[in-house]
Amino acid sequence: MSSFLIKSPAIEKFQAKAFLFVMGFWRRMTLGARALVVDGEKVLLIKHTYTTGWLLPGGGVEAGQHMRETAIREVAEETGYRVKDAGELISVYHNADASCRDHVALFVFKDFEVEAPFMPSVEIAEMGWFSIHELPVDTTKATVSRVAEYFGGQSVSDYW
Repeated sequence: MSSFLIKSPAIEKFQAKAFLFVMGFWRRMTLGARALVVDGEKVLLIKHTYTTGWLLPGGGVEAGQHMRETAIREVAEETGYRVKDAGELISVYHNADASCRDHVALFVFKDFEVEAPFMPSVEIAEMGWFSIHELPVDTTKATVSRVAEYFGGQSVSDYW
């Protein structure tokens, strides 16, 4: 039977893309990337205009973009800092609080420079550097956990 089927790399690639496109309607997943920008024992945090608490810079991964690229882009857009190193992937977390289908990749960056001065925007109200020993009271639970995982030897969780 299989001798009647003509397969080529182009046809197989088309079939795989078609399959993944159709499956996407049943398995809609969202993916975000966040950055733990580190300067010694200080971390860079932001505050959104539309949610409460201090958190790590980051956002949604765009189609065709790698998670690392997203983290780097979001740091620049939200803080004015340009990341200069490749960073380190800490983990990919299931963000069940956002949705049962959301995941977040966390990268740590240690080499950066100011590319543009921080300016509050429609999305970002504040930005600041904070000691890991004195995080603001309203730092999100997930952010506190990520800092503890990286600096405090806390086990890396599967959940954001």
